Amino acid sequence: MNFQKVDFLISAASPKDFPGNRLPEIAFAGKSNVGKSSVINRILQRKNFARVGEKPGKTIHVNYFTVDNTCYFVDLPGYGYAKVSQAEKDRWGRLMDSYFASDRIDLGVFIVDSRHAPTQNDITMARWFLETGCPFVVVANKLDKLKKSEIEPNLQNIREDLELPEECPIIPFSAEKGTGRDELVSLILSAVNA
Repeated sequence: MNFQKVDFLISAASPKDFPGNRLPEIAFAGKSNVGKSSVINRILQRKNFARVGEKPGKTIHVNYFTVDNTCYFVDLPGYGYAKVSQAEKDRWGRLMDSYFASDRIDLGVFIVDSRHAPTQNDITMARWFLETGCPFVVVANKLDKLKKSEIEPNLQNIREDLELPEECPIIPFSAEKGTGRDELVSLILSAVNA
């Protein structure tokens, strides 16, 4: 699959906007400012394909990208502390609920911050993946900001806090340096070709 061949498809503001043409969907989820867009850009080896915002909450719709006419990358709105109105947060919540209920995800790429303990929202997201049986991988981003001695204990804490089974992969990742890209790409290709 050619990750360089990528096109923006649609910014879905409601479930009726989700593409009718069914391709495998790789959904990127995580809190605001965890680096979702940066992870997507690193996978695609593009600088600014998915927009990276200075302020949390840049992604306000379900953004679909077509990769090599083979699958969709789906950039989901971040959860957490984006500075938007409660009405807007409620709209995001309804949109996300519709997306998750639509049974479209072939692989969830659940991005957490490797430097910090998972938030309550992170725990809720992990529980959703575990309870629905939706295949997912945890990407512990911002690895470049940790000392070597902090990496293993932090990854272990993430696994424990999210109550992840041993078979659930946690990929130490740096969107900045590219660490973990090959492992993540391999899992994405497996999901697409399943």
